[in-house]
Amino acid sequence: MGGSRAVCCPALRLNEDNARFALLALFILLYLVCGAAVFSSIERPMELRAQRAWSRRFANFTRCHNISRLELGAFLREYEQASMAGIRVDPLRPRWDFTGAFYFVGTVVSTIGQY
Repeated sequence: MGGSRAVCCPALRLNEDNARFALLALFILLYLVCGAAVFSSIERPMELRAQRAWSRRFANFTRCHNISRLELGAFLREYEQASMAGIRVDPLRPRWDFTGAFYFVGTVVSTIGQY
């Protein structure tokens, strides 16, 4: 057992390149955290105001039309699911007609690039 030191994980040895990479990763993470904090502090108050306005409107609607809040909430959740599935209230063109699908495929191909 002479003077040689066994290194547990030689790949994790902190040389100059690894240190630069770790520092870059740390700065990117710090940048993302700061950006999230700024974005949240700007957007959250408006979101809370919109939520309070929606709650007042929802309560007023259920009271004026004598509808149960639970029933209306269930109906609105079903509407959201239908909307996400592409079902529209107005009889406009379908969401995934050929031209819409062609545009989507063009966007995907131009964004992702070659494979």
